[in-house]
Amino acid sequence: MSRSLSRRSVLATTAAAATAAAVAPLVTATTAHAAPTLPNGTSKDKVLVVGMDGLRHDVIAAADAPHLTSMMANGTYGTSLLYANPMAATSSGPGWSTISTGVWPDKHGVKENSFAGKNYAQYPGFLARLAQVRPQLSTYAAVDWKPLDAQGTVTPGADAKLVLDGDRDGYTGHDATIAAETESILRNQNPDVLFVYFGQTDIAGHNSGAASAAYRQAIGVQDGYLGRLLAAIRARPSYATERWTIIVTTDHGHTDSGGHGGSAIEERRTFVLAQGPGIAAGARPADTRLVDVAATVFKQLGITPDPAWGLDGKPIQERSADPFEVLHPALSARVDETGIPAGVLGWTHTAPSGWSVVNSAMGTGGVTEWRGWTFATDEFWSRSQRDQSRELNVRSRGVFAVADSDEWDDKASSGPYDSTLVTPAYAVSGKSTVTLGLTTLYRQEGSQSARILASWNGGTPVEVKRYTSDVISQPQSLTLNVPSGAANVSFRFHYTGSNNWYWVIDGVKVTTA
Repeated sequence: MSRSLSRRSVLATTAAAATAAAVAPLVTATTAHAAPTLPNGTSKDKVLVVGMDGLRHDVIAAADAPHLTSMMANGTYGTSLLYANPMAATSSGPGWSTISTGVWPDKHGVKENSFAGKNYAQYPGFLARLAQVRPQLSTYAAVDWKPLDAQGTVTPGADAKLVLDGDRDGYTGHDATIAAETESILRNQNPDVLFVYFGQTDIAGHNSGAASAAYRQAIGVQDGYLGRLLAAIRARPSYATERWTIIVTTDHGHTDSGGHGGSAIEERRTFVLAQGPGIAAGARPADTRLVDVAATVFKQLGITPDPAWGLDGKPIQERSADPFEVLHPALSARVDETGIPAGVLGWTHTAPSGWSVVNSAMGTGGVTEWRGWTFATDEFWSRSQRDQSRELNVRSRGVFAVADSDEWDDKASSGPYDSTLVTPAYAVSGKSTVTLGLTTLYRQEGSQSARILASWNGGTPVEVKRYTSDVISQPQSLTLNVPSGAANVSFRFHYTGSNNWYWVIDGVKVTTA
């Protein structure tokens, strides 16, 4: 929730005053604002989304947070990393826009907290989508960071909303008011979908840092609010016939000393925690992304998103059907890389079954981890060097393939970087076309080359696509006519470079028609 320079200054100089001032707004908001009357709900499938601003998931275990811990044991808990500039800052505007819309900043347009360039008309929040496609649902939103309402990020489409001003009055009291009103609605009315936001974790992070007791205490307070909301749901007279999904998430992380907006791993940390029908207990998926919140809401309500919505997310319980995901058990710790903690397991040269890497033209030496095509995770690869756009690999999930001549060349080597990743052979007999789908992050520099080649029936590979300019984490689709007599085709991803940039591929899928 890094709001502005003036607000950061206020946070740094008036933390004590803000805490004291938060008491009065609690009384005012509670007495002046009675819970609204919502339309009577129409669905037995119900969803509560709880947003906790600036909550670094790796601090939860050190806090007194029994309800979050219980949800982790009884639900699915996926952690992931955010983008960084130039795609967007690790601040609240882009973060909550990503959560609400289910698309990345290059679509929703919000890059920082001015909200300049927002594209909610094309990519509205999930409550606005629900108002369009399922208007009979009873929906509610409560926030105390006002831009989430004023900018149209979260509240549009809600049948009723509570909007408070935590920046002006302090978040301590207003968070309490949000908890109390939401608890009342859950106990006494029949809502279908709710989004509630708590902001004090972010303030504690700014004021005291994510390594502080104050930050852990703020997590504990919000965990208590979560517990009250869960208890209210269980106390509903109709609870036994309802199917409730609870989702908890955050917009960004915090540095140990406090603050966010940059590209440090601690600022980029996010999570999606969900419990409900069809969501596995105790699952720790490695392919979760922040865009998955909205898709999970739709899934739990029985809504199939229109492809025209352009969602980047998928339901948290659905795994990526990606050939590289089987490699998680093979991932290793660092060898030559020095900036990656020893406990981070995130790379391997072992290819999936049926795949191969050809390094016969590679030079010797270089950084071990990046010698030829490597299979890696976002946590490992993006740590290898900050602020060179590796953080923009947002549409890759879990394990992906990367050829990185820049990092390979950080250690003495002889000869060029020249590596080819080869797919299995796919049957095409009797088909007229074959389509190769994938996701790519590619940065072009100098004389490096990146080519896709096709080999029919094991014959001489023929170039079918060449990259000559940057592609920043985008889906790609290449459709080829099947030659007469072709029984199978394999594809090759050939990359050469000399201390240039890199090429990432993921989500490889081959289909025929």
